[in-house]
Amino acid sequence: MKNSIKFSIRRKLHLLAVSVAVPFLIMIIYLLISMGNYSRTYDKLADNLTIANNYNLNFKEEMDESLYKLVVGYVTFDTISGDTTLKDPYVLIAELRSEFSKLMDITTESESKLWLQSLLRNIDTLEKRVDDIKESLATGGRYQENIEMLDNNIYILTELIQDDIQYYIYYQTKSIGKVTNSLHQQINEFIVICSVCVAILVLVVLGVTIWIVKGILKPIRQLYDVMEKMSEGDFSVRAEVETKDEISLLADGFNNMAENMQTLIDKIKEDEQKMRRVDLRLLQEQINPHFLYNTLDTIVWLIEGNESEQAVKMVVTLSNFFRLVLSKGKEFISMKEEELHIRSYLEIQQIRYHDILEYEISIDRVLYDYQILKLTLQPIVENALYHGIKYKRAKGYIHIHGEKDGGVIRLAVRDNGVGMEKEELLELQREIERPCQETEKGFGLANVNERIHMYFGMEYGMKISSQKGKGTLVEITIPAVKMEQQKELANG
Repeated sequence: MKNSIKFSIRRKLHLLAVSVAVPFLIMIIYLLISMGNYSRTYDKLADNLTIANNYNLNFKEEMDESLYKLVVGYVTFDTISGDTTLKDPYVLIAELRSEFSKLMDITTESESKLWLQSLLRNIDTLEKRVDDIKESLATGGRYQENIEMLDNNIYILTELIQDDIQYYIYYQTKSIGKVTNSLHQQINEFIVICSVCVAILVLVVLGVTIWIVKGILKPIRQLYDVMEKMSEGDFSVRAEVETKDEISLLADGFNNMAENMQTLIDKIKEDEQKMRRVDLRLLQEQINPHFLYNTLDTIVWLIEGNESEQAVKMVVTLSNFFRLVLSKGKEFISMKEEELHIRSYLEIQQIRYHDILEYEISIDRVLYDYQILKLTLQPIVENALYHGIKYKRAKGYIHIHGEKDGGVIRLAVRDNGVGMEKEELLELQREIERPCQETEKGFGLANVNERIHMYFGMEYGMKISSQKGKGTLVEITIPAVKMEQQKELANG
């Protein structure tokens, strides 16, 4: 009986551990994801602030100094790139526009984007004013006009750009504050979630604990149920309790008691089966009387015909035949003895039917030391003679073959007699699968098949094939067991 408990206590304890660990694992993963999001957002804002601060500190000073020295003639637009202390205004503007255009693409906070837009517009305006100064210097403009252009345009624009950068930094700093507040909010939510999870966890642990207790009580109920079945007469039931405790000891004691009772019942069944075998042995002895009568008649006929040598030979052969049939009461004989038995039978029959019977026996000598049920081949050969060859009205042939195939022995009895129609063959195949006492046709064949099934199992037995006008083939398979092995099994 299979255990009705679906999960062992160990598995239940594992489930309890998982029930405790999984919620905490989920909370830790949630916290790590939140911290990771916060870290990425914070790093992005910090990078933006770093870029903005770099230009906030240096851009105005570098731009104002470079343009002033261009106006006073210290350098020209063509030679300024060679001065290591100054920077080309156009290069400064291009770098500023490139960096803050990138910030424009990645900035999401609306106020910061507005100041970036203002900064980019002022950069465009500054570039136009630088173009004006460059054009004025190229046409030999007056020094005073250029100085005024610096004071009234360039310095004011660089101041505005610096203000734009500072406002951008301001709003980015506010964004960092929002991120921090969001983190605090997530932490508060996390605390709430943890509280809820702990409450759920308590309920789960309580439920699993109840389940484990139930798993202990259930084997007791199972033991009670099998006792009830046993009291109703079912001695095959067994209590399958694997709790390794007092209940398990009690179940083992119950199983031992049930097994002993089952052994007694099996002994009774075995005795009944032995009685059945005795009946079968008595039945198989009934196969041969008409053969004996006919043989004795033939011996009398030979004596009356003054063929005394043939009569003596037939008596000796008959004596050998029945000595092998009796076999000191043994149910199993060697394959060599079975071959001698069937050879004696055919020699006797050939004297009676010399004009219609020829035979050949080709049993591999390797099989001689292997066992076979007594009277396995004789009923089959007799059937081939009386139902195949005898009705042919011409000379017939019986071939007996035996070989070992792995762990089985394969025997075949083939005749070239009258054979059978398909319907007749199907009927005979059905008959030999029935108990021989119930069969109406093929009694001898059914007896052989039933004894093979009884001693060796249903996977062994007899197979019949036939074709009208061409003959019949009977194939037998039995396990390959040597006589010494059979004796050891019998002694054991």
